[in-house]
Formats: sequence, structure tokens, C-alpha cells
Amino acid sequence: MNALGQLNVLGLCLCAVLLAMACVKADRVRAWRASINPSAEELPDSAFVVARVILLTVAGFGVYTSVQTMGVADRTSWDDGELTSAVHQATDDLDGYRFTVDGSGTPLYFDDYASLVEDKVVEHGGGDAPQTGVTVTPSDTDTADDAHLTVTADGADASFCTHVERSRSKKDDYTPPGITGGKGSLTYRGYRIAVATQKGEC
Repeated sequence: MNALGQLNVLGLCLCAVLLAMACVKADRVRAWRASINPSAEELPDSAFVVARVILLTVAGFGVYTSVQTMGVADRTSWDDGELTSAVHQATDDLDGYRFTVDGSGTPLYFDDYASLVEDKVVEHGGGDAPQTGVTVTPSDTDTADDAHLTVTADGADASFCTHVERSRSKKDDYTPPGITGGKGSLTYRGYRIAVATQKGEC
């Protein structure tokens, strides 16, 4: 549970205490007060009515604030269900994904597998999931052809290992037209990736 969630729990506990105080009978309060200070003046019934109204009002406001804050907390952190759904949808979306690389072997439309997976997970996060907080960590032994990436998110206890395997796809090669409009001399090599995910860190 994050700090905002802990604050919500504390707020609800305080509201429960206030409600319990509002339910204490006037005779019990008078007896307790008399045992501490027998010479004190008797409290009128109107004082107890005002006190109950104040306690109930403060408790009601506290409950309302806590409920609103819970909604904010849900939109600023991930839970296991949101991350699980997003990761599996991202895996399905990326399995068979095709792309081209430049002469140095760098993909043209994304920086690396980690950023590609992260963007897809965030994209499939759903309405209540935040647009940030996803971390995709590559393994030390990753290569351009074979990579294992650990996917985690702020607020979620679950983690996933996404395996990305690249294969050459000549039919996806792209040759842009030349300056004169004919066939160009530069060809961008095409690739496809197979993606699979299992629960737990890589």
C-alpha cells in the first residue's frame, strides 16, 4: 500500500472514532465528568446535541474526503489486475510485430525493446490505470535477436517476464524510391518479433 492509501486508512479510522464518540450517551459523559471534577457545573442537553452535530459533520466530511482520495490513489498507481491485463494485451499486440532497421541495425520507429513494451503496456492500461509508472528492465544478456524484459509498475506487486525473439523477414524489407522516382539504392531490412510473457521476474 502506498503512502496515499495509508493516509486514507488512517483517515477512516479517525472518522470511526468520531462516530463512536457521537454515540456515547449523555449520562455516561456526565458520570465520567463528575468522577473527575465533582464540583463542575452540569452540562445541558443542548451541549451534547451541538457536540454530536459537530462530530457527525466532521466524520462525514472525513469519509467523503477519504472516498475521493481513494479515487485519486487508484488513478495514480497500478494494481495487479490492471498490470496483468495490460501486459497480456501488450504481448498479443506485439506478437508478430514487424519493423525495419537502418544500416546500423537500429529500429526506425522505436528506440529499443524496453521502450516498445513499456509504451504498449501503458497503452493497454485501461481507464483507471495511470499513464506512467511502468518500468521495463532488460536482462544483461539481451541481444537484438533475443531479449528478456522484466515488467513492473508502481503500486502493483506482480511482475512479468516478457521474451522477445527477433527473426529476419525479407518480405518486410523497404526500399524507398530514388531521387528520380525510380527504385532507390537503399534498402531497410525487415524483421518480425515473437513475444511471449510469463508471470514473475526474468
